[in-house]
Amino acid sequence: MYRALSRVLARPSGTARTCVLGALLTATGAVILELVREQTGTAGFFVGLGLALLPVPPLMAAFRWLGRAAPGPWRQLLFCFGWGACTAALIAILANSFATEWMAAASTDPSAADRLGSVAVAPVVEETAKAAALLLVFVFRRRRLAGAADGIVLAGFTATGFAFTENILYLGNAFEEDLANGTRVLDSVTAATFFVRVVLSPFAHPLFTVLTGLGFGAAALTARRARRTGLPLLGLGLAMGAHALWNGSSHFGEYGFYLVYGCVMVPVFGLLLWLAVRVRRERLRAVAAELSVYAAAGWLSPAEVPALASMPARSLARALARRSGGRPAARAVSRYAADAAALALLRRHARRSGPGGRDPEFAERERELLHRLWHRRAAAAPALARAAVLEELLPAPHRPPQTAAPAPARVFVPVSRTPELSPAPG
Repeated sequence: MYRALSRVLARPSGTARTCVLGALLTATGAVILELVREQTGTAGFFVGLGLALLPVPPLMAAFRWLGRAAPGPWRQLLFCFGWGACTAALIAILANSFATEWMAAASTDPSAADRLGSVAVAPVVEETAKAAALLLVFVFRRRRLAGAADGIVLAGFTATGFAFTENILYLGNAFEEDLANGTRVLDSVTAATFFVRVVLSPFAHPLFTVLTGLGFGAAALTARRARRTGLPLLGLGLAMGAHALWNGSSHFGEYGFYLVYGCVMVPVFGLLLWLAVRVRRERLRAVAAELSVYAAAGWLSPAEVPALASMPARSLARALARRSGGRPAARAVSRYAADAAALALLRRHARRSGPGGRDPEFAERERELLHRLWHRRAAAAPALARAAVLEELLPAPHRPPQTAAPAPARVFVPVSRTPELSPAPG
C-alpha cells in the first residue's frame, strides 16, 4: 500500500501537485493566522507580523547562499518555508495546547505542567512537524537531496518559516500586554522579546532543524535501508534534545539561559556554520572534478569547468550574458550552471556508490541533465568561458573559442554507459 501510494503521489501532473500543495498551505495558513490573531488581538497581530518579518530575509539569504553551489528550485524552498510557517505551526499550536491543558487538568500544579510541556512536549511536537516537510522531499523528491548541503538548506527554510509564525505570536502577545499596562517602549516586554528572539537568537529554530536536515541529507547518499531510516531519526533526536535544552534553560536558575546560550548554542552554531562553509567548498571542488570527465567527453569545453566551479565566475558570466542577451540569456546561464552542478553531484554519488549501489535511475537522470545542458550551451558557454578568462581561472593567453550552436542530430550517449564510471581526475 505504501509503495502504491508513493507512486500515485509521486507522479501526478505538475499542475495538480501545485494545486494540492497550494490548497493545503493556504488552508493551514489561514487557520494558523486566525488562531494567532485571536490570541494576540488585531493590533498585536500586525505589530508582531511586522517585527517577525525582519529576520526572515537575512536567514533565507544565508541558507540560499549555502545552496548556490548546486541550487535547488525555488518552488521547493518556498514549499518548505510555507510548510514551516503554516502547516507545522498549526500542528504545533494545536498539539501543544492540547497537551498542556491535559497535563494541567491531570496535575495539581499547573506551573509544573507548563514547564513539562515546554521541555518534554513542545520539542517533540515542533521538530516532528518541521521534519515532515523534509520527509516529503526525501520520499518523493529524493534526487533533489544530493547531500548535507541540501538537507541544511531545506531544513533552514522550514525552520525559518516556523520561527516566523511563532515570533508573531510571542511578539503580538507581548505588545498586547504592554498596551494593557501602558509600559514605555524601552521598558516594554515587546522590546525584551524582540531582543531575545530576533536579535539574540534568530538562529535557534534553524539550528535545531538543521540537525534533522543533516540526517536526511546523509540518508539520501546511502543505499542501505537501515541507514536511510536511522540517520534521519538520529538527526531528529538530536534536534529534539537541543530544543528541549534550549526551552529548559530558563528553569536552570538565574543564569541558566546565559549558560546554555554561551556554552551550547553559540558553539554549536559556530560548528554548524563551519560545516556549512566546508560542505559548500567541497561541492565546488566536486563540480570541478566531475565535470572535467564530461569536458573530456566533449559535452563541455575545458574553459567552462573552472567557471562552473567558481561562484564569482558564475556571477560574472550572468552579468556578461545579461549585457549581450538580456535577462533570458542570464537565466540560461543560471540554469546551465545549476544543471551542471546537479550533474556533477549525481556522478559523484554514483561513482562512490559503485555499480552495486548505483541509483537505477542514474542513466535516465544523467541523460536528462545532459540534454538540458546541450540545449542551453550555445547561450551559456561563451559567457562562462569569457568569465573564466576574466577571473584568471585560465592562463591569460588562452582564449577559448566561441562555442557554435550544436547540431540537433547529436545522439545523447550517457557517460555511464561504460562498464565502470571512470574516476574523476584528482
